[in-house]
Amino acid sequence: MQIITGTEEFQLCRECAAAVGKFDGLHRGHRKLLQEIIKWKEQGLIAAVFTFDPPPSVFFGLKRQNGAESGFLPEKELSTREEKRRLMAAMGIDVLIEFPLHDRTAAMEPEAFIRDILVKQMRTKVIAAGPDVSFGREGRGNCELLERMQGEYDYRLSIIDKIRENGREISSTYIREAVEQGDMELAGRLLGTPYSILGRVVHGRKLGRTIGMPTVNLMPEPVKQLPPNGVYYSTVEWNQKILNGITNIGCKPTVNEGDRIGVETYLYDFEESIYGEELKVSLLHYKRPERRFAGVEELKAQMQKDIAEGYEYHKKLV
Repeated sequence: MQIITGTEEFQLCRECAAAVGKFDGLHRGHRKLLQEIIKWKEQGLIAAVFTFDPPPSVFFGLKRQNGAESGFLPEKELSTREEKRRLMAAMGIDVLIEFPLHDRTAAMEPEAFIRDILVKQMRTKVIAAGPDVSFGREGRGNCELLERMQGEYDYRLSIIDKIRENGREISSTYIREAVEQGDMELAGRLLGTPYSILGRVVHGRKLGRTIGMPTVNLMPEPVKQLPPNGVYYSTVEWNQKILNGITNIGCKPTVNEGDRIGVETYLYDFEESIYGEELKVSLLHYKRPERRFAGVEELKAQMQKDIAEGYEYHKKLV
């Protein structure tokens, strides 16, 4: 997949079918939209995705924070930039455009966005978008404008209806609520795949090795939306293998005086050293909250209990 990032000056060399959106989380609704442009590859078009970097929610959130609005924090992302790239490449997207979002590009008139970016620079012949798509100054660009201008600029518009779950439209907001509540089953259903965290294995305090339960540690990106601190049944993708495990998200209060949140996973029957290697940790089920124990022996006893129950949980999934 070609990635065009950090520049407003680009030109696609072939005509494309384009999807426009934020794609945070790349949920089932997003996947339906991307499948729409991917099918046009059979007609000789390339599949291109246009998105902003940083996402509008982050950009405008930071502006509000810098404006000293009391109590406001920028929204976390369900999928980091690298996670989004991996998912789109796996689906078969040919070109991903991460268009710089700043004061000037945010103020672009929506008609100019269609004419200059979608038509001239991207050579778009098919546009796929959700019914709530918005772009351009003050978000005034919408489906109605795209539909009105398709005759003038010779492209075809495809509006992809929302998918619903439990009577509610699937959206990044819906998924974020599920993740914040630790409902990993619901988050997985909305996404179409378990909620995951991508990262490289870093050195921890190595306490697990001293008590016979070695773990692998990731430090998630600060922008990543994490579920509540606690223990989760999980799987880990490493070296094209899927491994079962149990993951603690939090700051390990029994043995750590810091407050930086990490992702620590015990893998069943796994003893290899994989420091520096990339893992994807997928969270399947919330087991219990993180808590401070009286000491290492009490922590060890609880970990043994968690691991034994985890074995049983994963057996039922087979």
